[in-house]
Amino acid sequence: MAVDESAANESCVGPSSEGAGKASSCEGCPNQQACAAGAGRAVDPDLEVIAQRLAGVKRKLLVLSGKGGVGKSTMTAQLGFALAARGLRVGLLDVDICGPSLPQMLGLRGQSVHRAASGWSPVYVNHPDDAAAADVELGVMSVGFMTPSDDAALIWRGPRKNGLIRQFLTDVDWGELDYLLVDTPPGTSDEHISLVQLLGATLGPHDGAIVVSTPQEVALLDVRKELSFCAKTQLRVLGVVENMSGLAVPLRSLTLRDADGADATGPALALLAERCPELLELSAHVDVFPAARGGAEAMAASFGVPFLGRVPIEPALTRACEAGRRSLPGSPDVVRPIADRILASTEMEREAEEAAASMMDGSL
Repeated sequence: MAVDESAANESCVGPSSEGAGKASSCEGCPNQQACAAGAGRAVDPDLEVIAQRLAGVKRKLLVLSGKGGVGKSTMTAQLGFALAARGLRVGLLDVDICGPSLPQMLGLRGQSVHRAASGWSPVYVNHPDDAAAADVELGVMSVGFMTPSDDAALIWRGPRKNGLIRQFLTDVDWGELDYLLVDTPPGTSDEHISLVQLLGATLGPHDGAIVVSTPQEVALLDVRKELSFCAKTQLRVLGVVENMSGLAVPLRSLTLRDADGADATGPALALLAERCPELLELSAHVDVFPAARGGAEAMAASFGVPFLGRVPIEPALTRACEAGRRSLPGSPDVVRPIADRILASTEMEREAEEAAASMMDGSL
């Protein structure tokens, strides 16, 4: 008697849970009898394979968001660039099966995956013409490398998506990595449940989720559900990032129009340069998405999880992602402070544990 996870109730406690088949949320589920009999608690042979595959990965970060369009893939790609630029070995796993974005954002469109004797080989970023991304060790795996064309739609149900995620985890040869970042689809779907179940035994004290939101309530509403999902599945939240937190543009970069919509930029800037040149050093700031009830920072505080900071809407970053680059010359590195906080947090904890272990060894 097998468990069909695709038929599970919405509030499923998980077939491997001690309460599987017995909890009140199991009532009416077609899997109730199988779960109660312990079918879901059988040892999955792939778990040992996954543990062996990821044995050389020091830290695993899942980039999550309950809402689509908040910049989760942008954050994954730019965090990958930022960490790799520090000399760290970084891998990016794209499990947004039906909407893979990382090949575009990393300048890898048109690349394909090769299978070696040791498994699937990641595609590595190699942009010798981009000083910000030169000489980085950044490997990527995505279903976007496997489709016949960029426009091909993957119309897959949950079990097939889960099967590919399982294959990514069992077959990709990452080798030794300092960080593996996993870009996930929005929501709390089959893919998220499969990831947590398959990675569960490999997740250590320095691993967990980076949750991305935008400031407005329509996004926070879904992101709160994502944080609840993390709590229920015992997935540690390393921090929350508020993306698209306002738009700041230098006055010199603005396009100014008159009442009829005609471009008046040239004359207006010339007049400012003549009459009040110091104004040209200012920036215009707009709250595109007004923060609801304190925004992501207040939400993080209410859930008792760290707040990693805000990332503004940066036009240069948008152009960099379109071009598959880390950043453009002269543009601000708006993601770097977030990467610094993640790095500081995980490294400080690791050093504290190593110091504690050393003290214990010395006392024996």
